Amino acid sequence: MLNVTLDEIQRDPSKYLRRVEAGETFIILQADRSSAELRPIPSSKKLRPFGLCAGEFTVPDDFDAPLPENMLSAFEGK
Repeated sequence: MLNVTLDEIQRDPSKYLRRVEAGETFIILQADRSSAELRPIPSSKKLRPFGLCAGEFTVPDDFDAPLPENMLSAFEGK
């Protein structure tokens, strides 16, 4: 982590943004005190692999069959 002053960032914000996008982290100093941390946001858009749970469960043949009347009534609050 590198320390930079707020004045340095204000002079050339795009320079620091490019460095953050490249993975660097900065501690922003204001009046010689740590004020904030500027760091990249971790990417959360990882795709799950296809077939991740293959073989862990089976879908019953009657999965999409209509519900029995007593269960349907319970869902409908009757």
